[in-house]
Amino acid sequence: MSGRRSGVSVKPGAVWVAWLGLGLLLTACVLSGSADAAQRSARGEPKRVLILHSFGREFRPWSEYARSIKAGLEQRSSWPLDIQEHTLLSARFNNPGPEAPFVEYLASLYQGAPPDIVISIGAPAARFAQRYRAKLFPDTPMVLTVVEERLVDRSDLTDNDVVVSARLDFMAVFDNILRVLPDTKAVAIVIGASPLEKFWIDALKRDLIPLGNRLELVWLSDLSFQEILERAAKLPPHTVLFWGLMSVDAAGVMYEGDLALRSLRAVANAPIFSYQDPFFGGGTVGGPMQLTAETSRKTVDAVMRILGGEKPSAIKYEPIEFGRPKYDWRELQRWGISETSLPPNSEILFREPTIWERYRGQMLLIAAIILVQAGLISGLLHERHGRRVAEIESRRRLAELAHANRYSSVGELTTSIAHELNQPLGSILTNAETAELMLQGNSPDINEIRLILADIRRDDQRASEVIRRLRSVLKKTPFEIKNIELNETVREAVGLARAVAEGRRITLIYTPVLADLRVKGDPIQLQQVVLNLIINAMDAITDANAGKREVSVWTVRAGKDSEVNVVDTGPGVAASDLAHVFDPFFSTKPQGMGMGLAIARTIVEAHHGTINATNQQAGGARFTIRLPLLG
Repeated sequence: MSGRRSGVSVKPGAVWVAWLGLGLLLTACVLSGSADAAQRSARGEPKRVLILHSFGREFRPWSEYARSIKAGLEQRSSWPLDIQEHTLLSARFNNPGPEAPFVEYLASLYQGAPPDIVISIGAPAARFAQRYRAKLFPDTPMVLTVVEERLVDRSDLTDNDVVVSARLDFMAVFDNILRVLPDTKAVAIVIGASPLEKFWIDALKRDLIPLGNRLELVWLSDLSFQEILERAAKLPPHTVLFWGLMSVDAAGVMYEGDLALRSLRAVANAPIFSYQDPFFGGGTVGGPMQLTAETSRKTVDAVMRILGGEKPSAIKYEPIEFGRPKYDWRELQRWGISETSLPPNSEILFREPTIWERYRGQMLLIAAIILVQAGLISGLLHERHGRRVAEIESRRRLAELAHANRYSSVGELTTSIAHELNQPLGSILTNAETAELMLQGNSPDINEIRLILADIRRDDQRASEVIRRLRSVLKKTPFEIKNIELNETVREAVGLARAVAEGRRITLIYTPVLADLRVKGDPIQLQQVVLNLIINAMDAITDANAGKREVSVWTVRAGKDSEVNVVDTGPGVAASDLAHVFDPFFSTKPQGMGMGLAIARTIVEAHHGTINATNQQAGGARFTIRLPLLG
């Protein structure tokens, strides 16, 4: 055997050696790739999955398939997955530009590290993957999915390819239209103007030839989408719309499929039919449709089998046919389509049941309850009225009792209040007499007189403040709830009691928290509670003749509550009396009536708060008031 190449004689042995060397080289490359994949798998590295989109990640209907496929992969995969996605944008243009830059980009991106598997979504991506397989992924398995059987180029398939295709039966779709709406005379067909959409226009024209004169087919593909909307708003009677796809219109404007469909539905004066399952529920009536779930299931199954080591050539699927017809109940109602005209075994979704169908059991139960309760309503209303009257009367009596208790408390403060008033009044008189004497002189000192007048003003304000506090406590008002600042309310009560403390030679300390304590309550009654506790604390010190005579009042924030504490240095409360100090008519004072703390507890509980008494470890009693803070 001999041969010639470019004038050079080649011996048969040399040819055999050359072919053998080439075969060994190719085998080494394949084994190297397989070994690399095996090593990555042993190291627990993720499987690299490349998803190639035809139009875009969010472009329906393909985006719904891609989303379902990715979810299935994540759910079924026993390996970690590294899913990478790229989009062949040129499929969305009427006149697509060159694909070479995108090819070079993918080649550089995956040079030396090809993906474990390539999944193409849609026919343009499938054709692209087949066209550039040798340059991009010569040894990588591919799953060509979401592609119609007529768009699969079987001659370019290799043993590394698996096809998950569908078969579109347009006659079944149009027969369904005539069955559901037998009076239909024309169908306006909405399809875009991209190369793929032009292919389907031609396919539709061929497939619908058997309709003959039964229907008038109105082709809108040579119009801009805005013109299509104008036509759809003025369709003649007995016309329906067929929605195929709208990725780019005749004017070259690109559209997202679902947005375009919603715009069409908003203006159309006729029902819209489609075989596209991802658009179902967004404005189409329904009928026989593609099976998104079945396509996704087979795609995921193929990917898992290939990643698991099975040869792609052993995986074969029949084209996926339309599923059983399904219809949108809302669209049936909108266009007055009777359910009796639907094909047998049809599925009706989005049905809104009647109130009786939805709540039959509940309505029967409610009716029974109403019958049972009818005899009780009158009595309950009467009881409610009586309760409200009792509550009003109870609050009125509480206000009166609290007012009487305030008079009693102020009575104990009379001497101290008089003493506190005498001091500023005496200072005012002395300063006034001094000013008169100075004014009788020949050249009175104006600056000195100005200082004297300032002292008079200060003492007058001090006396006015004492009288204001006294009037505030003695004022008889109904129980009035409003938003107040608790620190200031406690400060008022401490101010009233300070004169008593000074008269009894007791140190009265008030330490407010450095934050607002906003509560809802009656400021007069809360002052009364604090004043009662302070007076009781001072009585405890006076009766016990304690060495350290001190009453401390402070406020804190305790979570969602405000807290007022009154602590004395007296002997404390007997352990047997702690549980009864707030009981009416219980008193440890010889002449006490035992109503002060009982009234205090009633007022605090009316403010949804608590009051309790404990003994300090170092001696003395501690009374704590808790009131809820405003949210």
